[in-house]
Amino acid sequence: MILNIALFASGFLLLYYGAHWLVKGSSSLARNLGLKPLVIGLTVVAFGTSAPEMVVSVVSSIKDKSMIAVGNVVGSNICNIALVLGLAALIYPIKSHRSVFHRDIPIMLGVSLYLLLISFNSEISRLEGASLFAGIVLYTCFNYFIAVKESRQTLNQESVAFAHAVDEIEYVPSKTRQMVWISAGIVGVVVGAEIFIDAAVAIMKIFGVSEKFIGLTIVALGTSLPELATSVVAAFRKEMDISIGNLVGSNVFNILSVLGAAALVRPIPIPGGFVESGLFFDYMAMIFVSILPWLMMRKTSVVNRKNGVVLLACYVGYVAYLILKS
Repeated sequence: MILNIALFASGFLLLYYGAHWLVKGSSSLARNLGLKPLVIGLTVVAFGTSAPEMVVSVVSSIKDKSMIAVGNVVGSNICNIALVLGLAALIYPIKSHRSVFHRDIPIMLGVSLYLLLISFNSEISRLEGASLFAGIVLYTCFNYFIAVKESRQTLNQESVAFAHAVDEIEYVPSKTRQMVWISAGIVGVVVGAEIFIDAAVAIMKIFGVSEKFIGLTIVALGTSLPELATSVVAAFRKEMDISIGNLVGSNVFNILSVLGAAALVRPIPIPGGFVESGLFFDYMAMIFVSILPWLMMRKTSVVNRKNGVVLLACYVGYVAYLILKS
């Protein structure tokens, strides 16, 4: 048991640092190629920070652990809003740009509903995976053109967030070192995912809990820890311009790129049936939690401390439900 926990922690650390190394090397290479910080933020940084979720779900799909692949995404999305946003708002009230209310959250909800629709037949096929992945390409292009258009007048919060994200990444001038960082990042993410999944499955067998439970809780929380750490630090520093937009964007990336890539590699079956397995309830919990920030922000564009308590209570209640059910 202790060995499995140690392997699980080691796998997570490799995932975390692998993603960091990948972003560090890739963003430095992109700068050498003359790309603007905004472009780097919307592409390299965005995809790099989603690398842990993507590789974990792809590896899970390849290893025929489809419920971990799906549970990782659904659980991470619930965790990002209910736990991460809730905890950040409890530390310091979060004010967001109106575009998050009018544009970003509706896109997240639309993508979540599309995932619900294509899951009713208890499988996410390669064609459906392709449609999801096409969606992330369109979403990235859309974000880029919107950000460029708005930056001509004034930088919106997402543009500032991406610029800050790129500025905070250590620049590596040497192309040789850039390739070393990129290679180390890829190896770290892939090997870390392998260790992470194998340890999660071993822990699952010891406790006798379901594959879905592991995906929705332990794996989901593990892959969401970078967002949690970033948002908590930002809350203590009272730097709230990166919280909601980044978390919403991460949820969109999780569904479109992570599940899209996993289904392209191998169709994702839902053992026992979508409704019968209880995954339908988990999808509805994800959609419900995603609606809450929109309701909270509709008048003041602020998620206050009381809202944070509500979000955290939703997460605690959901995890308690999973534990009792398991």
